Amino acid sequence: MKLILNVIWLVLSGFWLALGYVLAGIICCVLIVTIPFGIASFRIAGYALWPFGRTTVERRDAGAGSTIGNVIWIIFAGWWLALGHICTGIALCVTIIGIPFGIANFKMIPISLMPLGREIVPTDEPFAAR
Repeated sequence: MKLILNVIWLVLSGFWLALGYVLAGIICCVLIVTIPFGIASFRIAGYALWPFGRTTVERRDAGAGSTIGNVIWIIFAGWWLALGHICTGIALCVTIIGIPFGIANFKMIPISLMPLGREIVPTDEPFAAR
């Protein structure tokens, strides 16, 4: 079932959302100082391509640097990406078939706003990273 949901997701919105994350990652990597943001963006791009069967958990070893980095990320890139998830989620929730995909978009908003200090893990082991 996860495979079917992921393939439909990829066609309806996953490709375009992942493309937005890749674009943000490239811009961050070009600016040298923001390479950690670029790496986080590329990690989330993979999650945006194939979200069903995976979830995000907080990392225990994330410290104050992650918090400061998340504030900077929200100001420069996070709110654009979250806005993309909100618009896509609302558009997908218009149809009955699109409701699970809209909910998946809304589920991705927190990681699009604060990607540092989070880890993407399979749903069978959400507490293994803790």
